[in-house]
This record gives sequence, C-alpha cells and structure tokens, in this order.
Amino acid sequence: MKVLVTGVAGQLGHDVMNELSKRGIEGVGSDLNEVYSGAMDGSPVTTMPYVSLDITNEEAVKTVILNEKPDAVIHCAAWTAVDLAEDEDKKELVYRINEEGTRYIAKYAEEAGAKLMYISTDYVFDGQGEKPWESDCRDFAPLNVYGDSKLHGEMAVTENASRYFIVRIAWVFGVNGKNFIKTMLNVGKTHDKLKVVCDQVGTPTYTFDLARLLVDMILTDKYGFYHATNEGGYISWYDFAVEIFKQAALLGHEEYRAERLTVEPVTTAEYGVSKAVRPFNSRLDKSKLAECGFTPLPDWRDALKRYLQEIEG
Repeated sequence: MKVLVTGVAGQLGHDVMNELSKRGIEGVGSDLNEVYSGAMDGSPVTTMPYVSLDITNEEAVKTVILNEKPDAVIHCAAWTAVDLAEDEDKKELVYRINEEGTRYIAKYAEEAGAKLMYISTDYVFDGQGEKPWESDCRDFAPLNVYGDSKLHGEMAVTENASRYFIVRIAWVFGVNGKNFIKTMLNVGKTHDKLKVVCDQVGTPTYTFDLARLLVDMILTDKYGFYHATNEGGYISWYDFAVEIFKQAALLGHEEYRAERLTVEPVTTAEYGVSKAVRPFNSRLDKSKLAECGFTPLPDWRDALKRYLQEIEG
C-alpha cells in the first residue's frame, strides 16, 4: 500500500508518516516547503520520500496525486491558527486552504482511485450544551471562520470523493509544533500564578496515538464520519493545566510544584474574549470507533505522561 500524507511539517502529519514507516507501509509526505521542514528529530519522516505541494494550486495537486498514484491520501494539511483566521486579510487564504485545497485533494484522490481521509474538528458544531457531539450529527453551526472553513472542507470531501473517512478531533498536541502543553510549560516557568479557563470542556488528543488509529482506519473500507480523541473522560482546560503541572513536577521539575505555581480557574468571560469565538462544549462521542471494530486511544493522562517524557528526550 502507498499513502500520500499532506501537512507533514505539522504535528499530526509528522506522526502519521512515522506510523506508516513503523508498519512497513510506503508513505510519501508533502507540505509547502521544497524539503521537509518539520521537527528534525531523527524519526523516519525526516528521511522518507517527500514532495513539495501547495494544495491551493489545483494543477499541482493533480500532478502530484496522479504521478504518485497513492492507494490512500491522509489529508492533514490545514490552516489551524484559529484567531488569525478572523483577520479580514487572512479569511480568503483560510478558505483557499481548508475548502478549495481540500476540494482539489478530494477530486484527484477520486480520479486516482485512492481512499481519502480528511482530518476535521469539533469546531464545525456550535459548541453549546453539555451533550457529546455524535459522529453522524449534522447540526452544523460553526462559531468562527476556522470552523466554517473546515465544515466547507468536509462538504468538499463528501461532494467529490466516494471512499472517504472524515475524522473530527480536538485539543491536539504532538512533538512537532506548538500546543497547549508547551505553552503551559513555558509560561509556568516564569509565573507563580496562572489563570486558565474552566468552562470550555473537551478531551485532549495526542497525535502519536491518533496516528495509530488513522492508519488502522485507512487499511479498512469502513468509510464515514468518526470522532477521535484520547479516552479518560471530559475535562476543562483548567483541569488539563493542573494535570500538566502535576505530571511535570513528578518528573522532577520543581518549578511546577503546586507550592510554587498556582493555577486559578476562570470563566471564558473573566479571561477575556479572544478574536475567535470558542466552543464551550468540545465533547466528542467516540463510541462509533469501538462499534466499527477500532481500538480507542489510551487515557489522556497516560498520553500526557508519555508526551512529557518524549519531549524531555
């Protein structure tokens, strides 16, 4: 099997390529730069086949996919800077990447006879209430430009591809790139008191664990919509921050001990409004994974522990 992976300079694409290598599956990575520009961590992705690809260029997408002739495409490339997406001078580019680029990927994956996996987000929903969003729910009402552009990407997939997986994820963290954990660890070093929102609820997703699931899925023909985050229940960003510092302290980082660093829960309103409206309810119902025979991701606490050990190197 041959798999083309877009966005390999990002957190998820990086780990998907390494997972393919681990299983002896031929993987070809792609991203904007002429050569691989993600984390140079010595992992297989850094030396695996790579093609430069601007997904907003239809002719380039057509050429790469039809030349490479992959059996499957895992489409991780996306605009993910949620607040920046709200800027008037960025909106057109956001839709070009998340909607138009995805349409081109879907169109030529279909022409090549390849399966397609599109990575989406809980932001396609309105983020209200407390009930977990079911994977086949169609009550779409994005709150911001990013969410709307990703919803349009989902529509581009369903309109242009016949064999597709749409996998919605949330609260992503990985070795390659910025994320909430890295931010907390950096800020925690220089502050003795932090305020973290407690009324936005979801579950973290470790890209290392997610990559394993995505490759499990792409090897099947169990197409459709799925939700995937780590297990372990639903938490707030405040809960997550407390656990991050607790585990970092257990690893010997004294600066994160509760005696030195206080984390205070605040509401979104108290914290201050970000440019983009954020969902309060990012709970994703993942029951469809087990129903379809897929192994769920490990507990998020276990994922966090492994991740902290990984980035310590």
